[in-house]
Amino acid sequence: MPDRPGLAGCDAPLQEAYDLAMLDLDGVVYVGPDAVPGAPDHVSAAREAGMRIAFITNNASRPPSAVAAHLTELGVGAGESDVVTSAQAAAQVLVERLGEGARVAVLGAEGLLEAVREAGLAVTDVEDEGAAALVTGYGPDVLWRDIMRAAVRVRDGLWWVASNTDMSIPTGYGTAPGHGVLVDTVSRFSGVEPDVAGKPARPLLDETVRRVGGQRPLMVGDRLDTDIEGARTAGVDALLVLTGVTGLAELVAARPDERPTYLARDLGGLATPHEAPEPDGDSVRLGGWAVTRGEGRLTVEGGGEADDWWRAVATAAWAHLDETGDPVTTDGLEPPR
Repeated sequence: MPDRPGLAGCDAPLQEAYDLAMLDLDGVVYVGPDAVPGAPDHVSAAREAGMRIAFITNNASRPPSAVAAHLTELGVGAGESDVVTSAQAAAQVLVERLGEGARVAVLGAEGLLEAVREAGLAVTDVEDEGAAALVTGYGPDVLWRDIMRAAVRVRDGLWWVASNTDMSIPTGYGTAPGHGVLVDTVSRFSGVEPDVAGKPARPLLDETVRRVGGQRPLMVGDRLDTDIEGARTAGVDALLVLTGVTGLAELVAARPDERPTYLARDLGGLATPHEAPEPDGDSVRLGGWAVTRGEGRLTVEGGGEADDWWRAVATAAWAHLDETGDPVTTDGLEPPR
């Protein structure tokens, strides 16, 4: 991935230049109970172009079969083998170090229990003094007494693997505390940081390539601090889509390790070539757009494709941030529809 502040170019459509798309789910393929508009068709078109599709998630609570069933209900064709979870990545981390048959204390939901069993490990609980490791994941029914026991075991030296460190999780009643809150609690008590399987750590992306295949993988996500940073950690190119949590304010403030290789408003960006923005002093040009930076703000002139507007603005904003340490103001910037 490029270290310069701008985005990369690709002469061919991404779905032809890369042979595996690792799609984050919430904010990329669906938002809440509904598919992102156009997502089923974009996924189908990428497959028809010969691209492998994997659906990856930091959520360790649901087994792949449940995720695949939900995607199919939304019109996105998916089989169980197309889904890779942080629970499966955590189980692989465990079995690589411990070997099959090792006893692992599991603190989480059914998706984590299933992944540990399928990896050939023996599931046990936090009271088992013979456990070789502890693995934790999001589980709405996890009991406080088990969290306390786990924290003491970790403090006393039990190896700990966490499925992810996401501090929040979307629910039907709003954004709620995620598994990262439990991780933070146990870590602060024990003074121990876990080995992490989910994004932005690399095991989940490595496990996806191992399971689904592909020589030229592309991460596709909507979150800078998990999807894009995770891709950079794994040395994988990334496409940021703007159908989820990243808006203009977050984009212009992206740190170098959170910057994508490519940028598009939605998954339609897989089907197109990507022209790199052209920096020229304090200006950036792309398509019919010209973006000039000065005194902490950007001035945009011209017209053209909406994706090119976002790419030019991002490149100019990152150049300003790298030079000054401060993000540009977004006042007066109005993305085209």
